Amino acid sequence: MFTGIIEELGEVVAIEPAADSSRITVRGSVTTTDSAHGASIAVNGACLTVTDHETKGGVVTFDVMAESLRRTVIGDLAVGDAVNLERAMVLGARLDGHLVQGHVDGTATIIERRPGDRWEEVRLAIDPELAPFVVEKGSICLDGVSLTLTVAADDHVEVALIPTTLELTTLGRKGIGDRVNVEVDILGKYVQRMLALDPKETR
Repeated sequence: MFTGIIEELGEVVAIEPAADSSRITVRGSVTTTDSAHGASIAVNGACLTVTDHETKGGVVTFDVMAESLRRTVIGDLAVGDAVNLERAMVLGARLDGHLVQGHVDGTATIIERRPGDRWEEVRLAIDPELAPFVVEKGSICLDGVSLTLTVAADDHVEVALIPTTLELTTLGRKGIGDRVNVEVDILGKYVQRMLALDPKETR
């Protein structure tokens, strides 16, 4: 589990594509310090498992399977790209964002950015299949960042980004037409699942 509070911006240093998978190596100074084989790190909101690590060089490597490449924007990454990184949360720590699994539900595309004084409003086109799970003032995770929705419509959502988010995450660098990973609030998914069940199935 994660919180959606980004610990650092990492950098993609190597990509080894295969037929239906990819090996991605990322450099970071914070999230890699105590990494180990099998550890979980959220990369742009997608929970990936460390398969190789080099603490001295601050690099970790992940094997990314076809499902992750299909459902996320991980497959769009190129060497040199910045990525949001967060280690798995520690039980008992403060939950400053919201409960994030790192299980990306789909993607959204930035369609508008409206700058304010020191902040910015961002509108994103969202998959209609995800629309039932978003509510105004509810939580959403975009590229691993825990955010509060200011608008939740059938085909788009809006969020407001504070200066810290603009400076310290990839969301400050994304432009019109760029895609981001989306994880909706886990509570909404469970509620929908329960409502869709035949009452007899829950006995």
